Amino acid sequence: MSLGAAAAMPGSPLGTPCWVELCTPDVSTAQAFYGALFGWEFHVKRDPVGSDGRYSIALRDGVQAAGLYRATRGQPTGWSIHLRVNNATATAQRVEHLGGTIRLGPVAIPERGTVLHVIDPSGAPVVFWQPPSGWLFGASLPGMFSGADLNTHDGFAADEFYCRLFGFTSEQIGDEGIDYAEWRIGHEPVLYRCVIDDGHTTVPPHWLVYFETDPTVGTDALAETALGLGGGILTEPYDTPFGRTALLTDPDGAPFAVIDHSCPVDLGVGRAEVDDPYDD
Repeated sequence: MSLGAAAAMPGSPLGTPCWVELCTPDVSTAQAFYGALFGWEFHVKRDPVGSDGRYSIALRDGVQAAGLYRATRGQPTGWSIHLRVNNATATAQRVEHLGGTIRLGPVAIPERGTVLHVIDPSGAPVVFWQPPSGWLFGASLPGMFSGADLNTHDGFAADEFYCRLFGFTSEQIGDEGIDYAEWRIGHEPVLYRCVIDDGHTTVPPHWLVYFETDPTVGTDALAETALGLGGGILTEPYDTPFGRTALLTDPDGAPFAVIDHSCPVDLGVGRAEVDDPYDD
């Protein structure tokens, strides 16, 4: 996936990822971890989304890369993705028509546009966002967003919902029993959808967010750094046609992936970008 260094410029296609954020029980620990891992610096502003009334914006080389906020008691934690819409109110109506469920919104937030929190028909949470004018989101550069997989038990429902909502086309690219689809706008890949193995029925539908590895560091070294910073390695680094990838966790257990697109390996036509992370 390649969205360029500013993925949410005015006029970018609907359905394009325009933000990622981490809901975490410990913002200070998360800042120390991701700051050291990705070279992020943080700007903190007042925002009611955080249980402490604060919202941290991560920047890499002065470009906005992600948001972090503290979870309220009992709130699910982890990384979430925001997909761009141009009219959150109309999107809410369309979401319900297509079988999705509105969790929150549309809610207008000063200087942050309008957000709509949804559960899609496959059961996965997602945020649709009408960003403010001039919003920029760093992507496809080291330490920045690189792509996202929707992991779900119902691939058909997910394909139907997102393709009808945003006009994506869906192309099956998995093999060896992996149901893995690439969603495209025209010929350009935008997002991916993976069906969770039947043996892992207790794993809830979720999005897995990828961050770009600095090729001068490499995925293997980055994974070891994450481990040394108190994180974990769920899937050891491995080669894919998209680049060398690893599935990691931060110190509070939030999963995320890293990928070095500079070193793709040809493993055969149709090879999925990720192995099944739940395959024992």
